[in-house]
Amino acid sequence: MVRVRRATSLTSRLLHFTVSPASLTKPSPSPAAALLQGSFLLRHHPFSNLARAKEEKEPWWKESMERVRNIGISAHIDSGKTTLTERVLFYTGRIHEIHEVRGRDGVGAKMDSMDLEREKGITIQSAATYCTWKNYQVNIIDTPGHVDFTIEVERALRVLDGAILVLCSVGGVQSQSITVDRQMRRYEVPRVAFINKLDRMGADPFKVLNQARTKLKHHNAAVQVPIGLEDEFQGLVDLVQMKAYYFQGANGEKVVTADIPADMEALVAEKRHELIEMVSEVDDKLADSFLNDEPISNSDLDEAIRRATVARKFVPVFMGSAFKNKGVQPLLDGVISYLPCPTEVENYALDQKKDEEKVLLTGSPDGPLVALAFKLEEGRFGQLTYLRVYEGIIRKGDFIVNINTGKKIKVPRLVRMHSDDMEASFTGYYAMYFLDIQEAHAGQIVAVFGVDCASGDTFTNGSVRYTMTSMNVPEPVMSLAVQPVSKDSGGQFSKALNRFQKEDPTFRVGLDPESGQTIISGMGELHLDIYVERIRREYKVDATVGKPQVNFRETITSRADFDYLHKKQSGGQGQYGRVCGYIEPLPEGSSTKFEFENMIVGQAIPSNFIPAIEKGFKEAANSGSLIGHPVENIRIVLTDGASHAVDSSELAFKLAAIYAFRKCYTAAKPVVLEPVMLVEVKIPAEFQGNIVGDINKRKGMIVGQDQEGDDSVITAHVPLNKMFGYSTALRSMTQGKGEFSMEYKEHSPVSQDDQVVLVNTYKASKGETTA
Repeated sequence: MVRVRRATSLTSRLLHFTVSPASLTKPSPSPAAALLQGSFLLRHHPFSNLARAKEEKEPWWKESMERVRNIGISAHIDSGKTTLTERVLFYTGRIHEIHEVRGRDGVGAKMDSMDLEREKGITIQSAATYCTWKNYQVNIIDTPGHVDFTIEVERALRVLDGAILVLCSVGGVQSQSITVDRQMRRYEVPRVAFINKLDRMGADPFKVLNQARTKLKHHNAAVQVPIGLEDEFQGLVDLVQMKAYYFQGANGEKVVTADIPADMEALVAEKRHELIEMVSEVDDKLADSFLNDEPISNSDLDEAIRRATVARKFVPVFMGSAFKNKGVQPLLDGVISYLPCPTEVENYALDQKKDEEKVLLTGSPDGPLVALAFKLEEGRFGQLTYLRVYEGIIRKGDFIVNINTGKKIKVPRLVRMHSDDMEASFTGYYAMYFLDIQEAHAGQIVAVFGVDCASGDTFTNGSVRYTMTSMNVPEPVMSLAVQPVSKDSGGQFSKALNRFQKEDPTFRVGLDPESGQTIISGMGELHLDIYVERIRREYKVDATVGKPQVNFRETITSRADFDYLHKKQSGGQGQYGRVCGYIEPLPEGSSTKFEFENMIVGQAIPSNFIPAIEKGFKEAANSGSLIGHPVENIRIVLTDGASHAVDSSELAFKLAAIYAFRKCYTAAKPVVLEPVMLVEVKIPAEFQGNIVGDINKRKGMIVGQDQEGDDSVITAHVPLNKMFGYSTALRSMTQGKGEFSMEYKEHSPVSQDDQVVLVNTYKASKGETTA
């Protein structure tokens, strides 16, 4: 511990700098050195602009906000996201050693903090960190690439202002690249692309750039040109500044600027012209200069790229190799130059006082507090709630209101996260390591301890009743029956399931009413396998796992009328309720899965019974009569009915609705729906025939075949029920050379033959249970 004398009251408040976990083992600085370091950071700390901004008649927070970037790194699995983040942390001084993703050295990448992540070499949970680059604060969330953990990407993109889309220079635009790009569009996130792995055999960045134009519909252009490829990849030429960059030192930390190689001048001129032309198409100011043949300076081009990128009209494409430590620093420069600060992004809240009227948030710390809880995590320090502050300031000790529940909560602890480590800070009268920060303002991402809430809840200071729009949470497509081996471990088993369900909205837990087994549901085999393994490792509970079950659905294909009277007299007050109307399928592409409409004219049924009728229909739709799975895409219209002055009740009308639904359901020609997956298989060309034949056997429909060098890429729609064990089958058919990825596409009707088998199996199982 280092003792530092108080210089001034302002200095003591603002002398606050971070110490990376790796640096805790280093000798503490001398008091003089600490003061020098503190005074330097005092001059450059975002809040030190307060006095200067007042003198210049500007808001005190303006310069601070302009120096913040909230970004996510997203890509297809194994494109190098976590490796890239590891280099970013190293070059910005947040870590002092580079470790590889699979943890061959026994350490593993900083952002993969779980043992399972390091063993499997994949990211399972998104991890938050922040770093400083050229006096800009960059908050980073590294997200998973595997489709089973897609909710982690959704949560990250919901709260970020910009993103880096990482593409493999060999694999190109792959299935999950398309998915994450679609998610970025959904949340209107400006992005830059980074074509990674230029050192690999078969690297072709311009092929990938063209794929992004055709498959992702990007309006893009390269802002860099590689100097050599594969084994000869040496550096990059910046097409904006017209400089060549080489990366020297043991870890590429020294960026050397040089003139453009003479043999590349023609290519560089061509690509710069293409860059100017593409940006001119979406930026009027640059277009005027371009069309009038006026000289375009480097700064003019730089500013035009920023305007077009922030407006989501253009995607600048960077290049490099994170693993070989080349191209990461210019990408960081690109993040600062081209991605927006928090005040340049429009964020809307819904005003609950004005019937959810959309309100544009100012994004300033001067406004009322508005913060979104976008991720929950149970760590070794207790439950953490990740917050993105959209407006106002949140302080330790403040009272905040959860608008979704109405509860008033005191903020007990406020921390800044660095992967799975708390932030170690240095502040005030004495130098001391501590875990908390005192406050966070609009534009920042922080974590709060001891706040009980759900993912997606909105917090304010109580002066406004705003909620942020919710995230898109996909429905689970697969289920497993699990139960602990030992009855004594039931408590820990329940605790694990409750925690995982709270952390992950796509992980659901239910009880099979017939067998009494615990059923867990998720996004795929890997998703559920990871949770079963985490139960074993983190809670020391061994569980037996049943065969994976597909989450089927039912729906109707035609309209059917209902007219049902529920009448029961058993002495005393009876039950009386009559409901009339019809059920029909919702139109294709409808945003809801269940609609109820009351079209009764007059008071045939008193209005206070209508909610009970809707509740009854919803309850009946939870279990269709074909195979007992939920019924979706239905619209129920109530047109008439009758009530009794004495015997009618909410229960009577609820039961009338349930029986009415069951009675008319068969007449509506119900069908069974099954989850269909978008499957992408990449195999050597000589195995193409076998793979196509196998997909056809699995009742898949091939929708595309591409050739990538010596490999064939087959895209198909295949029922999930036919995909169990596919990884083993693919390995045996391709001598271990094939790979595949799949993601949920839609629920589609099963064939008539399959429906008969499913219905008969369901009836047989019901017969066994009732016997």
